[in-house]
Amino acid sequence: VEDKSVDKAKALDAALSQIERAFGKGSIMRLGKNQQAIEIETISTGSLGLDIALGVGGLPRGRVVEIYGPESSGKTTLALHTIAEAQKKGGVCAFVDAEHALDPVYARKLGVNLDDLLISQPDTGEQALEITDTLVRSGAIDVLVVDSVAALTPRAEIEGEMGDVQPGLQARLMSQALRKLTASISRSNCMVIFI
Repeated sequence: VEDKSVDKAKALDAALSQIERAFGKGSIMRLGKNQQAIEIETISTGSLGLDIALGVGGLPRGRVVEIYGPESSGKTTLALHTIAEAQKKGGVCAFVDAEHALDPVYARKLGVNLDDLLISQPDTGEQALEITDTLVRSGAIDVLVVDSVAALTPRAEIEGEMGDVQPGLQARLMSQALRKLTASISRSNCMVIFI
């Protein structure tokens, strides 16, 4: 039994070495030995109760966060509070307003510094997600909010005729964007909030 476990350990070490040679140091590791992987950097939501309930003290950086709920349930308000908290700590934030509905007066009342907030009001879903990708890859953005996924209308739908049925366009658009964004979000330590 001991010989078998020694062989398994050697085989695992060889596999780990091969992976590190192929993909670089840190591409695979034991989770417990990498303290950095365990400690999650967060940004407060502006609500102590919610931060405690989330278990890590806020929303995690370097991740995709989806805020979901019925209309007028406070999704955008929560995102704006998170932006305000990030700005208080010197963070750079962006808001991709696909709904063209951001109220700057309300945002200011929540503590958002409008002078430092980057805003985009794209015409198509592709444009919104390309802007998101460019900002995330820059590595200079701490929090980026896309409001809302439902308003990310694919170009083909906008340019098509009324009544044209093009099933799954938006789902394909989001799938492709998230596949592209996931690695750069993690590398840049940017939090991307989709509403």
